[in-house]
Order: sequence, then structure tokens, then C-alpha cells
Amino acid sequence: MRVLHSKAAFLVAGVATVISVAGAAAVQAQPASDHATGTKVSTAKATVGMHASRFGFGPGQALIAKNVYSDKTGSSIRFDRTYRGLPVIGGDFVVRLSPTGAFQYGNGRKVVGLPNSVRPAISKAAASHSAAAALNYKVTQSTAKLVIFTTARSSSLAWQVTTGGQSGLHADISYISARTGAKLASWTTVETSSDNGTGKTLWVGKVKLKDDKQGKKYNLTDLTRGKQDILDANNSGSQGVGTLFTDKNNVWGDGTTSSRESAAADAAYGLAATWDFYLDTFNRKGIADDGKAARGFVHFSSGYRNAFWSDGCFCMEFGDGSGDWGPLVTLDVAGHEMSHGVTSRTAGLIYSGESGGLNESTSDVMGTQVEFFANNSKDVPDYFIGEQFQIPYDPENNYLRRMDKPSLDGGSKDCWYDGVGNTDVHYSSGVGNHLFYLLSEGSGTKTINGLHYDSPTCNGKTVKGIGHDKAAAIWYKALTEEWVSTTNYHTARVGLLNAAKHLYGKDSAEYKATNKAAAAVDITP
Repeated sequence: MRVLHSKAAFLVAGVATVISVAGAAAVQAQPASDHATGTKVSTAKATVGMHASRFGFGPGQALIAKNVYSDKTGSSIRFDRTYRGLPVIGGDFVVRLSPTGAFQYGNGRKVVGLPNSVRPAISKAAASHSAAAALNYKVTQSTAKLVIFTTARSSSLAWQVTTGGQSGLHADISYISARTGAKLASWTTVETSSDNGTGKTLWVGKVKLKDDKQGKKYNLTDLTRGKQDILDANNSGSQGVGTLFTDKNNVWGDGTTSSRESAAADAAYGLAATWDFYLDTFNRKGIADDGKAARGFVHFSSGYRNAFWSDGCFCMEFGDGSGDWGPLVTLDVAGHEMSHGVTSRTAGLIYSGESGGLNESTSDVMGTQVEFFANNSKDVPDYFIGEQFQIPYDPENNYLRRMDKPSLDGGSKDCWYDGVGNTDVHYSSGVGNHLFYLLSEGSGTKTINGLHYDSPTCNGKTVKGIGHDKAAAIWYKALTEEWVSTTNYHTARVGLLNAAKHLYGKDSAEYKATNKAAAAVDITP
């Protein structure tokens, strides 16, 4: 069976150094007295001191409690930190305490390489000028302050420059090195010039899109989702190279491939749906959880029967397909590939062996969830992958992969076995996909949204599903808080059980179903 490949994980390098912050599904805020809150904060601060190396906490640093969340399994205290009085950007973290106040674990980036001096070599004025020069609008207001800007591997003294455009239409934050003047990072914070446009797509019919009116023309830029640009790759095979779609009106495409804008409308819709899914479901602000949008490029290369996420350009590239494949700008493809970006910034699952299969499975899981989240009648939510762009459209028989019985695609594996990691990652992903389907829907025959499924188990036992939303919450929590780059299917099972325990309790139906679903694909202790 044909396989939808992704270049995403080939660009994931090394072991992840970021311990990810829990998603919104993990804990819910509960009212607490000021005294109880203060006690938890004090205990958490003391815990940080006892586990200083874990957090990269040391001389010159101070903690500022931001939020306290509690559930029946304990409390999570979110901290911002400062260094020599300067805010540490990216240095926030969460301390997890048991109900008795014992340290359970910590989530957040370990700050490394703090500068010895906090005296800038680049002036505030020079940094502000540099930030403004990189923007595509006239800056009418600008402020700057010194901060410590961190990445997973280093920390830098930087100017945080906040810029604004005329009439409040634009607002950006840029980080300029206070040593060299180089731009370290930037992203949009507030841009209110978004217009309500219309997309006439290839695969999901007529949809509403956000675009940006600039004078007498419109740009296919969504300013409400971190400045999401859709560009025409002009059939070039170069990643991250293209021309922003612009038009004299805000109607994008005509529903056919004769208009290059039609595929762009699909891409804009898919990227927006993926952004909204992660934000609304897990409070994740974009792929990197930094409020920055990914770019989408359509018409990549010529006759390209593929689509991929690239960490290098932080962007999606969509091919036009050929023969019995139409353009690969479908909803589940967008969700699948962009989820590779989420994986690269959380567990960093290495793209080979069982961890590679788990990487691919994670993207199939989240791409499927994007479909269910969008709930578009033109692309009925299902457990098939890549069925929409197949010609002819026949979802139950013409697809790339399916989750209820993955082996029906001719290559994917239904069950774990010693050596499954030696197969192509798109086939070993079947083990994870089958687990997710069983956890969501259970075993046996079932009709969902008019489509028929029949999922067997590998151990012959019956599994009762808990619903795809709960299954995805467990999966995401494991991805972001439990798994590491070398996680295989057996350690993935442990992570899923830990996630289910924290979310629903060890005696819960959800925990028991997770254990049964793992056993049902032959992943046992």
C-alpha cells in the first residue's frame, strides 16, 4: 500500500532537552484558600532548591509563583523565574507535588549557560532599530527591556523589543542579542487587521478563512493564529521558498485545480483547524507552544505525491499529487504533518525503530483528532488516514492507512512482536494506531459517521472504548510528560498508564481500558 511519508522526524536531532509543561487537560484549577496556596508555593520553592540541578536553578535566580492548580492526585505550581532581576524568557516550569507535599516531578526547560554579565554591548536604540527593520509594516511605537532569552541549549542576554504599528493593527515581540545585535527570535502578539474571507477548497467545500487586508489587496495571512501565511511554492523543490498568496478580493480559489488558490484555501483551513485543535484541547499555543504560526506552502515540487513538515523552515509543504492522487492538502494530512512538529518539541521521538513507529502513530492519532475536532461534513471524521485525496474517493477501501485493522493496507502491523521496529516506521506505526482505535472505540464491529469498522484484538479479548477525546488526552499527556526520544512500545505503555492515572485515577475505567488496549495489541509488561 502507498505510504505517506514525512520529513519531519529526520530533522529531529538528538535527545529532547525540554521537559514539557503539562497540557490543560492534565489538571484543572480548583479554589483554594490563600493560606493553602501560600503553603504549596513555599513547599514548591523549597523543592526546587533541593532539586536545583533538575531545573538549572542556581545563584542569582529567583522564583515568581504564577499559578497553582490542584486535583485529586496533587498540585501543580507554575513558576516564572528571574536572573539578577531580569525575566528569564523560556525559564518557566511546573513543580508537581503529591497531596502531602512530596515532590513528584518537574516539567520545564532546564536553564543552562546563564551569562556572567548582564551589561549590554548593544544599545536599546540599536536593538529597537534592528527589530523594526525586520518587520513588514511601519513601526509607530516601540519599547525595549533587558531579559534573559533561553533556548534548550543556551541562555543569552537580550533586548525584548515590543513594537506596534499604526492604529494598533500590528504588535510583535522580538528578541535581539544584547551582545551581537543578531535577532534571536520574534513573533506576533496582537494583529487585528484580519478580515473574514472565503475559501473555495478542493476537499471541504466552501469555508470561512481569515485573511489580511492591506490597502486594496488581501494577503492569505491569518493574524488571529500567530500570523499564519500560506504561500505558493511555485513548483519549486526548495523548502520554505515561495510567494505569499495575494488577491484583489478575499475569495480564495474556485474549488478546482485550475485555480492555484484552491489548494491554498485547503491548506489555510487545515493549518487553522490544527492550531485551534491544539489550543482548545490542550491549551497549546501553536506547534512550538510559543504563539508562533507555521507557514504553509502549496504546489511544492512537480507531481509530488507527498507532504511533509520541516523543522528547518518551521513550515508545511504540500505536493500536488499525480495520477490517482489529488493535491495532498487534506485536513488529516495537515494535522498529521504539523503534529510531527509537536513531537519534535516534546518527546523528540527518534525516527527509527519502535520510537519511529510511535512517532508516526502519534501524527496519525492527532491528525485523526483534528478531523473529529473540525467535524466538517465534507470530510467526515474517521479513523482512515489519507483517504480524502484518493481518486476515486472510497474511504472504506481506498486509503493510506487505517486504525481499526492496520494490516488491511498491505503492510502495517496490527500487533507488537519482537522485531516490529525493524519494519518501516509507517508500518510499525500500526501497533500504536491499533491501540488508539481500541482505546477509543473498542473491539469488534462498529459504524461511525456512516463508515464501517471491524477491529480484532491480538489476544482474543474484548476491549471497551472510552471515546477518542479521552484517548487523545491520555496520548498527549504521555507524549508531553512521559515519553523521551528512545521510547519504545513497552515504555510507551508505561507512559500511557501514568498519564491515565494522573488524569483519571489508577482505579478508573480509563486506566483499566488503557491497560487492556495495550495488552490487546500484545504490549504487555
